[in-house]
Amino acid sequence: MTKGFRDKLADGRRAMAHLIHVWHERNGWSHKVLPALVESLDLGKIHNSQISNLRNGKLASPGPEVFFALARANIMLDQGIELIRDQLLEAHPELLKVLLESSIPIHSDDGKPLGAGDLLEIFVGLAPLPSSLDWFIEDNEAVILSAALAEYLSNGKSWRQCRDEIMAAYPVTKISRRERFAEVMAGLRDYSAEEFDGELFDLYMTNRSLRGTFLQGADDFLNALRNKAITLRDEQLLKN
Repeated sequence: MTKGFRDKLADGRRAMAHLIHVWHERNGWSHKVLPALVESLDLGKIHNSQISNLRNGKLASPGPEVFFALARANIMLDQGIELIRDQLLEAHPELLKVLLESSIPIHSDDGKPLGAGDLLEIFVGLAPLPSSLDWFIEDNEAVILSAALAEYLSNGKSWRQCRDEIMAAYPVTKISRRERFAEVMAGLRDYSAEEFDGELFDLYMTNRSLRGTFLQGADDFLNALRNKAITLRDEQLLKN
């Protein structure tokens, strides 16, 4: 059955919420970073509340200036922080410090930074998310997937035995994310669904560094984790 326009709009709003929160999680940003960047470089106009509401799927009808500002910020990040270092050093040194730590842009499947038209088409449900972002982890999955991740990456070894190797393979440099990853791997905490969404691509890259490239992408890696979770659940049922 063909979806009606309201269903497409609802799907698009959810896709945009997913894109915004994965973008933020991947960089470890607060919702204030993109508005500060836009304002500091005079790239357009977007408010903290609009970013927050986009991320929560609550911004029903953003104006074109929202997509314009996000796209210009994304393109600027794709060109590299060095090009705007001096401007930010003068206008907003704290923001420069944040972006030097992590400033990953979002790209289409052809490797180009998403523009205003791309973002608008995603928001209204006319275009899918880029494949590098096209997954949705539900809240009730995150706990068992966290356990599956630890088992999968450690490959049967204790965390003490494989910690150095796995941490060396994890490509993220942001300290808070490295500490969180280590806690999940050690079984001290679980990722939330939002955190897992934002981490998935880097977790896939970690696995690729450890095991090679037999998995085709982050979505394939997620399927492998889901299968591992089923195995763990069945093993637990047998024990009980």
